[in-house]
Amino acid sequence: MLHTMQLLLLATIVAMVSSSPYTSYQNQRFAMEPQDQTAVVGARVTLPCRVINKQGTLQWTKDDFGLGTSRDLSGFERYAMVGSDEEGDYSLDIYPVMLDDDARYQCQVSPGPEGQPAIRSTFAGLTVLVPPEAPKITQGEVIYATEDRKVEIECVSVGGKPAAEITWIDGLGTVLTDNIEYTVIPLPDQRRFTAKSVLRLTPKKEHHNTNFSCQAQNTADRTYRSAKIRVEVKYAPKVKVNVMGSLPGGAGGSVGGAGGSAHVSTGSRIVEHSQVRLECRADANPSDVRYRWFINDEPIIGGQKTEMVIRNVTRKFHDAIVKCEVQNSVGKSEDSETLDISYAPSFRQRPQSMEADVGSVVSLTCEVDSNPQPEIVWIQHPSDRVVGTSTNLTFSVSNETAGRYYCKANVPGYAEISADAYVYLKGSPAIGSQRTQYGLVGDTARIECFASSVPRARHVSWTFNGQEISSESGHDYSILVDAVPGGVKSTLIIRDSQAYHYGKYNCTVVNDYGNDVAEIQLQAKKSVSLLMTIVGGISVVAFLLVLTILVVVYIKCKKRTKLPPADVISEHQITKNGGVSCKLEPGDRTSNYSDLKVDISGGYVPYGDYSTHYSPPPQYLTTCSTKSNGSSTILQNNHQNQLQLQQQQQQQHSHHQHHPQTTTLPMTFLTNSSGGSLTGSIIGSREIRQDNGLPSLQSTTASVVSSSPNGSCSNQSTTAAATTTTTHVVVPSSMALSVDPRYSAIYGNPYLRSSNSSLLPPPTAV
Repeated sequence: MLHTMQLLLLATIVAMVSSSPYTSYQNQRFAMEPQDQTAVVGARVTLPCRVINKQGTLQWTKDDFGLGTSRDLSGFERYAMVGSDEEGDYSLDIYPVMLDDDARYQCQVSPGPEGQPAIRSTFAGLTVLVPPEAPKITQGEVIYATEDRKVEIECVSVGGKPAAEITWIDGLGTVLTDNIEYTVIPLPDQRRFTAKSVLRLTPKKEHHNTNFSCQAQNTADRTYRSAKIRVEVKYAPKVKVNVMGSLPGGAGGSVGGAGGSAHVSTGSRIVEHSQVRLECRADANPSDVRYRWFINDEPIIGGQKTEMVIRNVTRKFHDAIVKCEVQNSVGKSEDSETLDISYAPSFRQRPQSMEADVGSVVSLTCEVDSNPQPEIVWIQHPSDRVVGTSTNLTFSVSNETAGRYYCKANVPGYAEISADAYVYLKGSPAIGSQRTQYGLVGDTARIECFASSVPRARHVSWTFNGQEISSESGHDYSILVDAVPGGVKSTLIIRDSQAYHYGKYNCTVVNDYGNDVAEIQLQAKKSVSLLMTIVGGISVVAFLLVLTILVVVYIKCKKRTKLPPADVISEHQITKNGGVSCKLEPGDRTSNYSDLKVDISGGYVPYGDYSTHYSPPPQYLTTCSTKSNGSSTILQNNHQNQLQLQQQQQQQHSHHQHHPQTTTLPMTFLTNSSGGSLTGSIIGSREIRQDNGLPSLQSTTASVVSSSPNGSCSNQSTTAAATTTTTHVVVPSSMALSVDPRYSAIYGNPYLRSSNSSLLPPPTAV
């Protein structure tokens, strides 16, 4: 509480002193003093100055130079003191601000009439800002440059206060910050400045025909002003090589001009033996360029074109670097492409057979060249078990692992290749030759001794009757030793062998691990004389020749003698009821000459058994009489007449024996002398088997099948006189009664006909 009372007392005393009339009258002071300001040329600036209890005279000073005491500040047209005396406001107004107004200003009040002290305000600095002039590029509107050769582009901005800030921007709108030198130079008035910026540019192909800009600004005016310059860049060719696809199977192996093709993506494989086209594209300034092609740095003769064609590209071009070099007046540049050729697998190194001891470690190598890389598989024979899938196969040798191994390489799209190798166990030799061998006395004899020997045999010897055979044994013997896979073969040659050369020979094979002996018996073979050999050869040739002729004749005859089908009958042989009428002799119905009709309306049944399927039923067997040499032969329609028919046949047979001038034909057609139609046919012969495979036509009775349904015999007569023709007919009991004459062997085979046979030609289709 006491403390609070003390504070209130102090505040009351201060208030009384402040309100004292005497104190206010004695002191003059600033209510507001001027502060530092910044103004742009042409703007208005007011420097504030307010005085309380002003008693003296007030004036403004500029850099300590008095401007005057009147408010209009005569002599300074752009200066004036604004405000009112009542308010004690004597602020300095400057309009428009000029560069000369950049100075220090102070508001001063002189002492009062009653001795009041003078007062001065703090100095206020007025900073006048001047915008820079528009920038200029000293090189002009265009600058010519060469790629990768540095050039300097200078941008100048004059009269700025402060000095202008210069910014560089390339043609892509990117602000450049590197390789720039900025310099400020004061002007003679020492108030303004010249700003200079130098851009050190390394031109690139991308800068060609682009504009570079410099922008200038300062704090007086943030709206930048700019200048630009176009850059013309001469550059060496920019090269790109593209691999183009083409037709497969190109011819030749030359490299030459362009060929039609389609573009393929970089990195795709090219099939071996196809044609490949490579294109070289170049962008250059100037555009007058020259091309050169290289394959693995070897120049291609005549390769001064924009394209190169490799015909029949082979695997030797795989991974080859194809380079295109393009040059103009500025320089040269290049681009290359590596060829990726797809080709079939082939062995670079085949597996090699080797010899090893039990327990040793061996390695088989199988190197295959292909693109893409092959899949390699090792297979052990004869188990066909896969034992490895890499280039090298390493294993320990034992009785189970020794043997034959296959290396198989497979590449998708190509045929599989394989190679084999043997791993031989070292040991003593083993002879596996035949123990008995043969030779011809008087001829050169050979005895072969084959032995499996790993390692290779050091020595092979022959003995005969306890005597070793060598080159000193005489000119009769000579020995040939040939190395074979896994062993050795020794051949003992005996020239002009004689009987005393034949007997038991011993063959001995020796290697580092032991030896083996085999006894081989040489036996003499009977020789065949030269004459017998010649005769035998001639006989074989003659037999083959005759056989060939017979086959040819058979084929030709078979083609010529095809039996026509029974349902193909010439038009003049077809009667109204569908049968074939055969006339013995023209006459009326009372004539003894009857018609023999064969029913063929049923057609021809191939490969049928005609003794079963073609024989008519008994009711169709009719009694017909035929006149022969004045007598009648009756053919009954029942089977009871078989004995009578056989007796008649025997009588006819004896009759023929008494008349040798009469010939019995296997098949006889009865015809009239006037050339009329066929009236009847009777077949008489042994069993007939036709060449075309038809069965024999057999029956137990001799009968004639009538073509009429009622089984009657039809007789035809004419008014013309008939002349009787005598014909002898033999009808055996085994003959088929219902027979079409075309089924006869004679009818189909002209070679079986006699000279006096009178046969109708085969009917033709109507």
